[in-house]
Amino acid sequence: MLSGEMFIPETITVHLGLPDSDAANVTVPYIAYLKNVASSEIFPTWPENALRANIYVINTFALNRIYTEWYRSRGYPFDITSTTQFDQAFVYGREIFGNISRLCEELFPRYVRRQGYIEPMHTAFCDGSRTLCDGLSQWGTVALANQGNTPYEILQYYYGENIDIVRAQSIRAATPSYPDQVQELGMVSGDVQTIQIQLNRISQNFPAIPKIPETDGVFDERTERAVRIFQEVFGLTPSGKVGEATWYRLSYIYTSVKRLAELDSEGLEYSETQRNFPAELRTGDYGDAVRAFQYYLAVIGAYYESVLPVSVTGSYDAETAASVRSFQRVFGLPQTGIADRATWNDMYRAYAGILESVPPSECTRLYPNLLLREGMQNEYIRSLQMYLSYIAQFDPNIDPVANTGYFGPLTKAAVQSFQREYGLTANGQVGAVTWDAITGVYSEMRCGANKRPYQAPGYIIR
Repeated sequence: MLSGEMFIPETITVHLGLPDSDAANVTVPYIAYLKNVASSEIFPTWPENALRANIYVINTFALNRIYTEWYRSRGYPFDITSTTQFDQAFVYGREIFGNISRLCEELFPRYVRRQGYIEPMHTAFCDGSRTLCDGLSQWGTVALANQGNTPYEILQYYYGENIDIVRAQSIRAATPSYPDQVQELGMVSGDVQTIQIQLNRISQNFPAIPKIPETDGVFDERTERAVRIFQEVFGLTPSGKVGEATWYRLSYIYTSVKRLAELDSEGLEYSETQRNFPAELRTGDYGDAVRAFQYYLAVIGAYYESVLPVSVTGSYDAETAASVRSFQRVFGLPQTGIADRATWNDMYRAYAGILESVPPSECTRLYPNLLLREGMQNEYIRSLQMYLSYIAQFDPNIDPVANTGYFGPLTKAAVQSFQREYGLTANGQVGAVTWDAITGVYSEMRCGANKRPYQAPGYIIR
């Protein structure tokens, strides 16, 4: 999970034994799991405030295991074990105590976290009689409850004053954090930003891994190099790409160096979970993210006959939603009209396939699926410079640049001038939105029509 949004999972998968044993895995409703563990760990005859404090702790412990993907990031096909040696007691098929069941129904959306942090605490606990630990003492909660302490005061006694009991935002199915798409050079997404943030924190403990100057969600050469060195350090194939194995190794090492699954966690601040790119786009959204999405969709619609055409306006309107549903139908996705991660992944793959199979048009080229910015050098930058230089002949506010293929300060300045002139975000970088605008203006000036390269493709792929 490791995101800014905390939710209660609908189900949890429990391994009925030690992590490496060949015991069975069972998937049960999360609320049933909580009732089972509470009935196995504590006694129904205890004072109610002690029961409440313990249920908060049991719930939070399990949510920490799920949130940090503690087992799944290491390749295990489960979320938690049934053994107190590693986790907390779960007895499959056992009887549930009535009063504990009622309290679990009331309390399960709530969990404990440190003030100022996002993740559920690793609420370590032990029985306080046969075993002792640095966290909560289960039998100790009985004495504190009998002294008149509230559940919150009991928790503060063991975990400190700086804790909150908070309510999760929703209850929904948990999905793996891996985006089901290899992250590689040229990609721009919130998932790339997650990789960059994790690599930079890991590099504090492993200084051989270079820091990435800008954690902006752009998979550039510096990110690729940091990924490759991370892979070398941790015995992975040094491809510079982040597939499933590298993704989960990153997650596990990040959780470990920040001690997110320990009582003395460094904590995950809200700012660390914020992303430059929305997780979903839907009707009513607007802005550059929508405009970039529409560009990809428009290109795909030009080559896939069953995908409805869409205008690149920056507004996620009814036309866009209808086009998205048609795309989802073609690619076997739920037809929601919402641009979620699965839709983005299939769209990226479809667009990449078009780039590989379609020759350049006679006037302009499709966006190369690679964010162009200062310091880069390639053939696409040469094309960009040609477009800008031609536009500069007719627009005195834009300076011409030499067609060197190198994106230096002069090219950046020319890009910024164009962006300001045409009402775009003047960041000096060329993504899908800026590329679409530049090629549109160039096409109108050079070829006699404001025609984007996706508006007359010449043939249908599917």
